[in-house]
Amino acid sequence: MSKEATKLTPPTAKANRLSPKVDSARERILLEAGPIFAAKGFRGTTVREICDNAKVNLASINYYFGDKHQLYIEAVVLARELRVQKFPYPEWKTGTPPKQKLTDYISLILDRLVAMESEPWQVRLLMREIQEPTDACRHLVREYFKPFFEMLLLIVDDIIGIRLKDHRRSQIGFSIIGQCLYYRFASELTVLMSGEDEFQANYDRRSLAKHITQFSLGAIESIKREESLT
Repeated sequence: MSKEATKLTPPTAKANRLSPKVDSARERILLEAGPIFAAKGFRGTTVREICDNAKVNLASINYYFGDKHQLYIEAVVLARELRVQKFPYPEWKTGTPPKQKLTDYISLILDRLVAMESEPWQVRLLMREIQEPTDACRHLVREYFKPFFEMLLLIVDDIIGIRLKDHRRSQIGFSIIGQCLYYRFASELTVLMSGEDEFQANYDRRSLAKHITQFSLGAIESIKREESLT
């Protein structure tokens, strides 16, 4: 692969929505709105409840955000930014093997989205948005998800050694991410199927990252052999 193809650049960081320069009332509104939206969704949340919790008057929503819809979008984006701050992008040194990059990438997804102990409101809100997309999801896809997904596809390119057709690359990428998200959406079922003791012993994020990486590499190597015969 060319140097241009192997250069992985994380999506550009946005300004921190909780910067010290931001008005404290605006911060309070955002921090109160996030958990409520995560629990009740956009339609089930009232502006009055947010304002009561943030101890601001009702007019504050329009003053700082324009309307409830824009507040929701900012809360979703904040949720994503807070997860990125807690689990930042890996800093790969020159020469890092692509298989190690794949392990790191999978570990990052699991760290950000699969909460094994308690689930923070940021994860619940992001997962709600993925399951029931609103305009906020389009913003996330454009600004964050697509660039993050392209990082994965470049890693796959490096492992295979060639760039596959776009639909084939995407199918591989979605399969890898799908394995990670399974343990977010079906964790309770996994416990029931495997048993509590087995789950606690073998389904921590590090173990899952190792398994998903090995499984994915097996599939990628099979595709690589298939491509070499065509």
